Amino acid sequence: MTILFLILGLIAGLIAGLFGVGGGIIFTPVLFFLFEQAGIPNSVPWAVASGLMCTWITSLASVVRQYNQQHLFVKEGLLLGFFGALGISLGKWILLSPYYSRTEFIIVFSSLLFYSAVLMFMRGRKTETHTQETPEGSSPLFSPKQASITGIIGGGIASLAGVGGGGTMVPIMNLFFKQHFRKAVSISHLGMLTMITVGVLQLMAEQPELNGSGQSLTQWTLGFVDLGAVNSMGWTALIGAYGGAWLNHKVPRHYLQLGFGLLALIMGTRLLLTL
Repeated sequence: MTILFLILGLIAGLIAGLFGVGGGIIFTPVLFFLFEQAGIPNSVPWAVASGLMCTWITSLASVVRQYNQQHLFVKEGLLLGFFGALGISLGKWILLSPYYSRTEFIIVFSSLLFYSAVLMFMRGRKTETHTQETPEGSSPLFSPKQASITGIIGGGIASLAGVGGGGTMVPIMNLFFKQHFRKAVSISHLGMLTMITVGVLQLMAEQPELNGSGQSLTQWTLGFVDLGAVNSMGWTALIGAYGGAWLNHKVPRHYLQLGFGLLALIMGTRLLLTL
């Protein structure tokens, strides 16, 4: 099983780095399939919590990279993270409630994948001349009101789907609040790191046995986080992410966007077929 985790983590990181997305959209469905195949009771919280922990590792690497590039928006990112923590806390309550089961998780995550696919297909059809933005310095102020809307929505989706929330928060900041794309990505990275920290700590403090979910894939668990799976997948994903980021500069952007759209479409369809 450890070898499988290492390979899957490497592949997930490669895909995340290649297509420029957060790892959660890859980690969580892969973990969900593994928990399902192993017959783990109440597999959704395990997949969400462990997927968020893997995403935390890749988010930390992204924040460090932004800091080294002197492109880290600390005030805005922490503000977003504060409201994101509120959203992820509310979402965690729904996640562990009797009203959110395997079926609801599949519907939520499949919808997220189809949304990502449509977004990437639309972007992939545009030429570089149609995607030019105004200079980054001309971006308007990212206000507390904007942060609250973006963070609560992103945090809620993060806890229900086990993703970082960047796929939702970046478009909100970029398209609705007119933040420069690179600035929105940077704010999102720090915001994700902050709110995922809160969400993972809360899920680590839970007692799966009370929900009839004491069994996991490995014996090293803390709350709903399978540390054995995270340790194997998360760190090899970093290696894959660097390789994917290198390939990202070698392949035309519109091919990458179309490729990710196709991947998201296939994964969403595969999830729905398990209903």
